[in-house]
Amino acid sequence: MQVIKTIAEFRALRVELSRKSFTVALVPTMGALHTGHLSLISKAREIADMVVVSVFVNPTQFGPSEDLGRYPRPLEKDLALLEQERVNILFLPEAGEMYPPSYRTYVTVEELGQKYCGQFRPGHFRGVATVVLKLLNIVQPTVAVFGQKDAQQCVIVQRLVEDLNLDAQIVVCPTVREPDGLAASSRNEYLSAEHRRAAAVLHRSLLRAEEGVRSGERLSANILEGVRELILGEPLVRLQYAEIVDPQDLSLMAILDRDALLLLAALVGNTRLIDNTLLRP
Repeated sequence: MQVIKTIAEFRALRVELSRKSFTVALVPTMGALHTGHLSLISKAREIADMVVVSVFVNPTQFGPSEDLGRYPRPLEKDLALLEQERVNILFLPEAGEMYPPSYRTYVTVEELGQKYCGQFRPGHFRGVATVVLKLLNIVQPTVAVFGQKDAQQCVIVQRLVEDLNLDAQIVVCPTVREPDGLAASSRNEYLSAEHRRAAAVLHRSLLRAEEGVRSGERLSANILEGVRELILGEPLVRLQYAEIVDPQDLSLMAILDRDALLLLAALVGNTRLIDNTLLRP
């Protein structure tokens, strides 16, 4: 595996890859790799000649009181996993490489980035959109692979690519879950054993919603009532939001007359977790 730390070095390599007509798949990560990331890498290997993984804890998507300083950075473990997964290239820039002191430009996907998680994390999706655009410009992948666990992020990235006429296909892979149903996430390691048991209520609430739809329920209000009731019954979990939305534009849906996305976010102790499921009436 080739490790590249500067944009100039990566651009020189990208010229060589183009000369050889290699297709390139990019898997953007913030490190602390888990089974969800590995599933994205596996998909990338299937669809491209060369797999590029970026590991960059992006400071612009963290708020001033969020966990940038303590976000897990187990680099040696990550390197071993990437070697094991036969990744071709690791892009490992420092913050100063991506955002030098003179940096002034940011990208905002209007409306989509201001609601749901954007309401609770102001500026988060501005940072996400900015770093994704930078990575797509630097790596110039044929395809970029993201996980459905970050559903709002996926919609924003797809809108970014379409609106700015970027020459990259976005592939979204299913959420990978741990044995208790919790969506794989780097932040899961923040959870104590007690909080980990409590967090399982998030997945149970999604299953309740799916069962309601299978039983014929089509009113979002009724489905969400069951979701909120279950989560609010767990004293260690504080629900931030649970909404049923259009999977394409994230607009609220009152009636499930087509596929819909159930989004939720909650605090388990001091750890913020998100999850979602696709509801198919």
